[in-house]
Amino acid sequence: MNVPDLKVTIYFVPPRFQTTHPTGKNMLLIRNLTYWFILSTSLILLFPFILLALPVQGGAHKMAQIWVRILNWSLKHIIGLKYHLIGAENIPDRPSIICAKHQSGWETLALQEIFPPQVYVAKRELFKIPFFGWGLKLVKTIGIDRSNSREANKQLMEQGMARKNEGYWITIFPEGTRLPPGEKGRYKLGGARMAKMFEMDIVPVSLNSGEFWPKNAFLKHPGTITVVIHPVIPHGSGTEAELMAECEKRIETQQPLIEGKGPFAAKNRKATASPS
Repeated sequence: MNVPDLKVTIYFVPPRFQTTHPTGKNMLLIRNLTYWFILSTSLILLFPFILLALPVQGGAHKMAQIWVRILNWSLKHIIGLKYHLIGAENIPDRPSIICAKHQSGWETLALQEIFPPQVYVAKRELFKIPFFGWGLKLVKTIGIDRSNSREANKQLMEQGMARKNEGYWITIFPEGTRLPPGEKGRYKLGGARMAKMFEMDIVPVSLNSGEFWPKNAFLKHPGTITVVIHPVIPHGSGTEAELMAECEKRIETQQPLIEGKGPFAAKNRKATASPS
């Protein structure tokens, strides 16, 4: 009696996954719960090593990078959320100011994997969140008071210079907050001010992460995020306003070319005023 050969293929992340199907929705929820479990469990397991690394110069950052790699791996292999990088050859060999589009929490993880060690600019209110705020301080995040523009500028310059002297790159979201796909905020001059004062070049970054990881949403969706790293804008190539205008032009010119790919793509792009 001949027994036919059986071929069984097991997909951890099934191909052509459709979140509109009831079974797909359930599986998407399970994957996201698994992701959050890994996020919290890995942080707990790494906590003792983080404490041991504190006295070491850059130790907290190294531990944070390990955690970020775990999360990025989980996003790719559990959620099915990958990214396609365009323009890697434009990453300079010296610390620079990364000015990126901000649509979701994804870029706060992925940019740490794409670029050398960096610090972020964030609103000071985030430092008050239990555990999360403590973590921001550990990795030397630049905290600014957005309710007081003069004080915020002072904090940005003082803390930014300190981080620059420590050899870090600086990542700032020039629109100041997360915006849904298709929307455009006012580009603020903070990144250009740092570029001029610290003599650091600007690296503009376009992305469409919000089409797969919506703002304030628990569920992250499978797909491929596109990240475009634009050519460097030299810090001496113009005034603060001119530098930021060029940065805005490069980012926003690219956005319509990479958007419209994900389940939360915008039907229309809404624009506001130019930088001031």
